[in-house]
Amino acid sequence: MKRISILLCALALVACGGDQATSPTLDEVFASRRSIRAYEAGKTISEAEVRELLTATQNAPSWANMQPSKYYVAIGEEKREAVLDLIGGNKDRVINAPVFLVSTFETGKSGFFRGNPVDATGDLWGAYDNGLSNAYLILKARAMGFDTLIMGMRNADELRKLFEIPDNETILAVIALGYRAQDPNTPVHRPLDEIAKFY
Repeated sequence: MKRISILLCALALVACGGDQATSPTLDEVFASRRSIRAYEAGKTISEAEVRELLTATQNAPSWANMQPSKYYVAIGEEKREAVLDLIGGNKDRVINAPVFLVSTFETGKSGFFRGNPVDATGDLWGAYDNGLSNAYLILKARAMGFDTLIMGMRNADELRKLFEIPDNETILAVIALGYRAQDPNTPVHRPLDEIAKFY
């Protein structure tokens, strides 16, 4: 009888929410995700957390399931400091971010059939797939309580040397990962009818 009472109490706690943390809804993730340009100092993110984050990117769609996206993770202090020197004017904005991810895609895969591009878009399909993968990354990061900044200003040649990135990969972006130091303003979005046409 005592065991049944304990079980009923445990079920009641779960049903009422108890102390369990609830995951944000997708709409909440959309509403709270921002490009963050100031990060809290002294906070860390574990390798296990980054692995969970990157596992989510593997659910992103890609051309014929080619999965061309790759990530090079600067989580150790030496590599992190090296990346900071290769991201131009963003350095001061993300200096306290504990992790940087270099996002690349393998060329000649997405948008190709038997080694030939299927249309004039060519390797832009690889960039498209990498963008989808990065979208999954930044949304999962926000759902986990992290913040991000996708940076296009980067020294691709030096990043290639630093991480020994093969020549058949295009370096697309560097993504800062950390905890926001302040809440940014919500940007103004264009009216929907400027970006969508219904017929």
